[in-house]
Amino acid sequence: MDAYRSAQSSDPTLQSARYALESAQQKVPQARAGLLPVIAMTGNEGVTSAETTFSDVLPVDRNMKAWGWNLQLTQPLLRMGNVYAYRESGHLLTQAEAQFDQAQQELLLRVAQAYFGVIVAQDAIAAAEAQVAALIEQLAQVNRGFSLGTHAVTDVDDTKSRLGSARAQLVAAKNNLESAQADLEKVTGKVMDNMAGLQQGLTPSPPSPLDSRAWMDEARNNHPLVRAQRAALETAKETIKKNRSEHLPSVDLVANYGNNYTSRSLSTPSDYSTRVNQRQIGVQVTVPLYAGGAVNAKVAEAIANMKKAEADLEAASRQAATDARQAFAGVTNGLALIDSLNVAVESGLSAVKGNQAGYRLGIRVNIDVLNAQQQLFSAQKELSKARYDTLLQGLKLKAATGALGEGDLRAVNGMLR
Repeated sequence: MDAYRSAQSSDPTLQSARYALESAQQKVPQARAGLLPVIAMTGNEGVTSAETTFSDVLPVDRNMKAWGWNLQLTQPLLRMGNVYAYRESGHLLTQAEAQFDQAQQELLLRVAQAYFGVIVAQDAIAAAEAQVAALIEQLAQVNRGFSLGTHAVTDVDDTKSRLGSARAQLVAAKNNLESAQADLEKVTGKVMDNMAGLQQGLTPSPPSPLDSRAWMDEARNNHPLVRAQRAALETAKETIKKNRSEHLPSVDLVANYGNNYTSRSLSTPSDYSTRVNQRQIGVQVTVPLYAGGAVNAKVAEAIANMKKAEADLEAASRQAATDARQAFAGVTNGLALIDSLNVAVESGLSAVKGNQAGYRLGIRVNIDVLNAQQQLFSAQKELSKARYDTLLQGLKLKAATGALGEGDLRAVNGMLR
């Protein structure tokens, strides 16, 4: 959970998704504004210089000062394009919310995968170190036997060869740990120390229900990407309606109130000032007649986008079902593998003890002991990896149905020691 909290606050991928959602949230009030009144105020002031001739008399220079202001309210009464745009914004927000849910689930999976990668690498180092220690002890016994003449030089060479391979595996395991820690640091933004592993002997629970088809059906409906593509399809449908509505007339209520002043008249010889207060209210109807074919082109484009959205939705639905099926198989097969490896480890421990005892009694040869040790350490390493892989597949199964949340990670956290 510490790793997840760090990733939540520092992961740039999640931050990008969060800002994308915040951006999409502003599309709704923007579209709603097209249904609400617009109020604007304009004003002007200026001086006009002119030469005016009255009844063939010589021109007279006349200057006029004027100012005015006007307040106008426009309330849409019938603009179907704005109605469809408002509906479109709601679907865009739904799409962004689903995409953010996907980003959150992906962060959970990336944290779990990186965390488990470090623990598996640490367990691999522990197994490699135990194998090296056992081979060093075995080599000491073989060397004593060789000095006493009870063992052949081939026993010494075989043990040295196995020891060299084990040390090489230990180096490789340490390199893998460095790589795994770097992956975890990339997600969390900091170095993690004192990491807890799974409790000894703990086995992940099987999926419920134990029916892959039920999980696949749920994934087809609720996977975040499926929900996002479904919203994209609804958006495309509203876009078609919005573009077609550009052929329809629009009706607005328009109200004006203003005041105008002029200091004199330029067209009459009398000098008098005028002030006009005006009020006006009415209905304005606009009927589009021809737009050069742009509307038809927009409609055709939106229809093509709708067909694309339908195909993308089907692809997302199939992929979600495939992910759920693979994750379900990963959990069930992982549980079976864990059971088999538990038996292999128990049998391996008995085999090592038996071969070592037989070796001391002279009824087992050196190669028998070496093989038993190698099989045991290999089974221990594979068991550790299988336990974490199965846990991760369980989280992926939840993610495939869109149900993965922080509670699932907290449940896994409770399994750690």
